[in-house]
Amino acid sequence: MSDQIKHECGIALIRLKKPLSFYKEKYGTYLYGLNRLYILMEKQRNRGQEGAGVVGVKLDMPAGYKYLDRVRSCDSEPIQDVFKKIQDNFSPEIIADKETEWAKQNLPFVSEIYLGHLRYATFGKNNIDLVHPLKRASNWRSRNLALAANFNLTNVDELFKSLTDKGQHPRDYSDTVTLLEKVGYYLDDEIQNLYRKYRDLGYSKEEITPLIEQNLNLQNVLSLSSKNWDGGYAVAGVTGHGDSFVMRDPWGIRPAYYYNDQEVVVVASEASVIRTAFGADDSLIKEIDPGFALIIKKDGTVSHLEVRKPEKRSSCSFERIYFSRGNDKSIYQERKKLGMLLVDQIINSIENDLDNTVFSFIPNTAEVSFYGMVEGIRGHMLKDKKRLIKEGEGKLSDNQLVEIISREPRVEKIVIKDAKLRTFITSDNDRDEMVRHVYDVTYGAINKSDNLVVIDDSIVRGTTLKRSILRILDTLNPKRIVIVSSAPQIRYPDCYGIDMTRMGEFIAFNAAISLLIERGMESVIDDVYNKCKKQEGLPRESFKNYVKEIYAPFTDDQISDKIASMVKNKSVKADVKVIFQTVENLHEACRENSGDWYFTGEYPTPGGNKVVNTAFINWVEGKNERSY
Repeated sequence: MSDQIKHECGIALIRLKKPLSFYKEKYGTYLYGLNRLYILMEKQRNRGQEGAGVVGVKLDMPAGYKYLDRVRSCDSEPIQDVFKKIQDNFSPEIIADKETEWAKQNLPFVSEIYLGHLRYATFGKNNIDLVHPLKRASNWRSRNLALAANFNLTNVDELFKSLTDKGQHPRDYSDTVTLLEKVGYYLDDEIQNLYRKYRDLGYSKEEITPLIEQNLNLQNVLSLSSKNWDGGYAVAGVTGHGDSFVMRDPWGIRPAYYYNDQEVVVVASEASVIRTAFGADDSLIKEIDPGFALIIKKDGTVSHLEVRKPEKRSSCSFERIYFSRGNDKSIYQERKKLGMLLVDQIINSIENDLDNTVFSFIPNTAEVSFYGMVEGIRGHMLKDKKRLIKEGEGKLSDNQLVEIISREPRVEKIVIKDAKLRTFITSDNDRDEMVRHVYDVTYGAINKSDNLVVIDDSIVRGTTLKRSILRILDTLNPKRIVIVSSAPQIRYPDCYGIDMTRMGEFIAFNAAISLLIERGMESVIDDVYNKCKKQEGLPRESFKNYVKEIYAPFTDDQISDKIASMVKNKSVKADVKVIFQTVENLHEACRENSGDWYFTGEYPTPGGNKVVNTAFINWVEGKNERSY
């Protein structure tokens, strides 16, 4: 229901630990790894719709044979496009008739290592040059590097300058290229140091190449290249000779999970997709620890090593609320609890009139929290049933008992999205009219005396709510519409992956500004602006989040009530209330994933405070641009 939030990117890495002939014999195809990669990427497609790419690396290829393949796409269905291009190289006859070794030497993507990526552009244009995996090419296998990441850095300008200060000339100013060149620089440096070491020991150039590949210290490379990165990241990479890695930021902001057995090592952005693709036991799927890297050497050795000192864990709670697939066991339970913890607020909003209240949800991502909400309502009604029966002291008739016992929450499927319709019209007025027809409502389920409670996973801008959803719900003629967000009020920009960077796009911020103006407190806006301006030019470590002062004069309920008045279109006849999750209940539901900066303004890295500072200055000065 809420306006679209740009998703996180998704990564998938597969390293086959046995010869390809093993998989041909056991699973019937030497494309076993490629087929599993397709499943991993399809199951994570919610994380990226603007581009996709795959790299395959073949181990121990003779000189003169291609060992690194790559295909990328910006097509409207990029995963399908990528794998169609790959599959065009294989006919059923070739797969059935050709021996594994022949296929490896003569066909692309018959590989032991696969790196896949799903992209949602948050920096730069969505063009093919910026679709992951990116690569650096060289005639030395160990100097070839392909990189794919789910990340955003707040200090790209500093990192870019550090490269140019070293004499480099990066081909593009983007966070992805900067990150690639950072890792590539220290990879080259490590290789050069090893070359000098073995040369001085008297080894020939031909002997030195395999020694470099065997002894390359990726832990050192990753530590040096990432030491000044400010942001959230899960970065996956593979070298041309066959070392691979996935490293995670020290705060654990961006997710990364892995599974390792005798046949395969797998890394993905979500644990549930590994379970689905490989039938892995949940207990064997582990997190890459914050600040650590999973490093897989060419010989198949797997190490989980620290590359940056871990900081206070601040894993993104939006991963749990919205981005990740809801079939993950822990995420499912957390989303249910988020709905359950809203029950007291909901009951107050309908004045405890449960008999005249219908509960529903929109969109489908809110379905699990809806189940939790209904379970909580049912628990509340059970307490009421016990009270009424106890007060009856055995004097209730059978009919009265049946009436009490049979009371249940009224649950209906109210809104149905018609997937066949698309809002292709760009004119705002015409588009608003079209959006109304993308959704169908269930008529006859609501009485004029009813409250209608509809739960959503989050409310960011509120524009879709105002322009279409409330108007659609109002056609059912309820007495009151209560919109419930399983997430708290989004008040601050995100700078670690989600593309939420402009203050004016947050309805909670606009509500606070409106309250300040209504109460003659415009001076607060000016004071915050002046404080933010004074920080410009300072080191990012010294920035403070003064934007918190915009919200300080008001309670959460006051801002929620103002939001309700802002999203209620003049044509809506029903009373409208808006309820948000509390931050305290969010932490109770998502105890291991406490990152909440978009709700609280408590950024885990210094660059976050710099971003919110810039975002507020841009808003005051009327600059419609990203804040990092």
